[in-house]
Amino acid sequence: MTDLETSMATIISVFQKYSGREGDKHKLKKSELKDLLHDELPELMAHVKDQSTLDSLMESLDTDGDAECDFQEFMTFISVVTVCCHEFFEHEDE
Repeated sequence: MTDLETSMATIISVFQKYSGREGDKHKLKKSELKDLLHDELPELMAHVKDQSTLDSLMESLDTDGDAECDFQEFMTFISVVTVCCHEFFEHEDE
């Protein structure tokens, strides 16, 4: 597999690792998403200082209003975080 294919497979695997813990294996419940963020993105979560910020993040990810995060919503989050964190995009307007 190429690096990009491996990365895609890893993202899918991480989502499935956490979504399968409770209820619907195709969606992340709030507690599953919280665990995923803390375990898989610890540096990002170090900047989250309170529960209301995490709640706000969950609400913004939940575009269909079902109080869960499906894979498409999760991928939107991963894409936004990747763009925000990548130095190439940080200096794109210069």
